[in-house]
Amino acid sequence: MNPWIIVLIVLAALCLLLPIFVFAPARPGKKKKAPFYGKNIAHRGLYQKDQSIPENSLPAFARAVENGYGMELDVQLSRDGLVVVFHDDTLERVCGVAKRVDELDYAELQKLRLCGTGEKIPLFDEVLATVSGKTPIIVELKTGKRNKELCEKTLAALRGYAGKYCVESFDPTIVAWFRKHAPEIYRGQLAQPPKHYRKHGKSALVSFLLGTCALNVIARPNFIAYRIGRKTLGVHLAEWMGATRVAWTSRDASTEKKFDVVIFEHYLPETEYKKLK
Repeated sequence: MNPWIIVLIVLAALCLLLPIFVFAPARPGKKKKAPFYGKNIAHRGLYQKDQSIPENSLPAFARAVENGYGMELDVQLSRDGLVVVFHDDTLERVCGVAKRVDELDYAELQKLRLCGTGEKIPLFDEVLATVSGKTPIIVELKTGKRNKELCEKTLAALRGYAGKYCVESFDPTIVAWFRKHAPEIYRGQLAQPPKHYRKHGKSALVSFLLGTCALNVIARPNFIAYRIGRKTLGVHLAEWMGATRVAWTSRDASTEKKFDVVIFEHYLPETEYKKLK
């Protein structure tokens, strides 16, 4: 055979295999995904749209449990190293204070109130005690300057928890940390189209890598939690290779048609919409 033909065949094979290597997930078994598959998961707890029951509050998580829903929540560190449940990096939108969460000690955070209600920022341990294993939890780890500490402390809390849970993050290095240190835990890559990263100041290259899930190569997630809308080819490849399809954030039940798990807010869907075969 002509040696140039052999070279072309090898190059063609590499071109086909490289995307598979880059975007491949760690295919989850039934046991890992069963607690979440076909479920509707309340975004930041079952909070009210007018924030009268505020997001990421103990009443929102208790209400999710009462209605039979699993829930998604966000964890990050206070300045003195406690794991608190709060979404934004800054306190301004929810608490009216122009400070970062990690700039205040827990005692200082406790003086603040959520969305003008009487509710406080809860500790992660308080949320786990509130849910008490009754419904599954998706734990999103926020990225920051102390990722390793956050991962270690979140994992320590989860190790002592008897309920069903999984972890996810927008930061592939956090997902990769769980891949290395707790591979038995169902883990997911949060992502969205590249244009949304650009809006938040990410470079074109970083936006491309994150938006296409090209860093699956280090994280090997079991599921991709992707912003509802058009998906990139890398996400489609990961799903084709077995990644669970998770949607965020749904505002009507039609989302259920194209996803395996739905993170929802501002409506009350069925708790479960399909079975794992």
